[in-house]
Amino acid sequence: MNRSIRGALLWEPEMEPLPRPTIFEFHGVYMTNYFTENWDNIQSFEARPSDIVIATFPKAGTTWVSYILDLLYFEDVCPERIASIPIHERVPFLEISAPFHHKGKDLADQLPTTPRLIKTHLPIQFLPKSFWEHNCRIIYVGRNAKDSAVSYFHFGRMNFIQPDPLNWSTFLQDFKEDKIVFGSWYDHVNGWWEKKQTYSNIHYMFYEDLTEDTGREIDKLCSFLGLSPSAEKKERVATGAKFDNMKQDKMANYSTVEVMDHKVSPFMRKGKVGDWKNHFTVAQNEEFDEDYKKKMKNPTLKFRTEI
Repeated sequence: MNRSIRGALLWEPEMEPLPRPTIFEFHGVYMTNYFTENWDNIQSFEARPSDIVIATFPKAGTTWVSYILDLLYFEDVCPERIASIPIHERVPFLEISAPFHHKGKDLADQLPTTPRLIKTHLPIQFLPKSFWEHNCRIIYVGRNAKDSAVSYFHFGRMNFIQPDPLNWSTFLQDFKEDKIVFGSWYDHVNGWWEKKQTYSNIHYMFYEDLTEDTGREIDKLCSFLGLSPSAEKKERVATGAKFDNMKQDKMANYSTVEVMDHKVSPFMRKGKVGDWKNHFTVAQNEEFDEDYKKKMKNPTLKFRTEI
């Protein structure tokens, strides 16, 4: 095997199936070795004051917001980069350390751009301290728990570096028990929300708002980042970042990442709010709502499950 894809994995679907990782508890959060084996290097990552972090629980619009920011900053500066380098290289995944993948920390270190756009799924307590020390800007994207669970389930089905979700009922139970990679959805969204109250450089967005009015949310992003693009530029970014356009873009849709079997489920599947209604049974929905009431303690943090 001498194949080499820039930033992609060197495993091919026709080869032996890649063994699925085992989940384990790591400092109180369920993780796999693909996100912990480079831990000391990740924690000692040296941020720069100009760095921008895109933080989310998995499957909450990370790629969407990464793509929007990349267009805002670099579309005019180096359009050839956007046309030829996959989004997962332009916006590295800081903590990933998969066996056939460039380490995310290394890709972040080598980014030639200013600002460096860096994505993470780490809960608040795991973010490397240098981001706080340099007062870096952080954009957090939250997505309602039901759609997050559905999207994460399908992601697990098609991504061989995720534990096998088995079936929807089993995965939903694991989701409620926090036994999924990156741990509790509740701890994640609440931890970042609470940090926002004391750290002014966090912009907390909602997937549902971005779906409802992308242009409005781009305006808010620009205000937070101190950007003043023209109306034409903002319209271009909003059009480029439409779900169907991104789904067709090989530099955005993860089709070059070969441990993902897009025949099982595409990485960019639906991008809808409310798709959970096609998966939850009436009983599952009632049980989930009861569980949600117990765990969602912060009355100021509100998610919409439909728009």
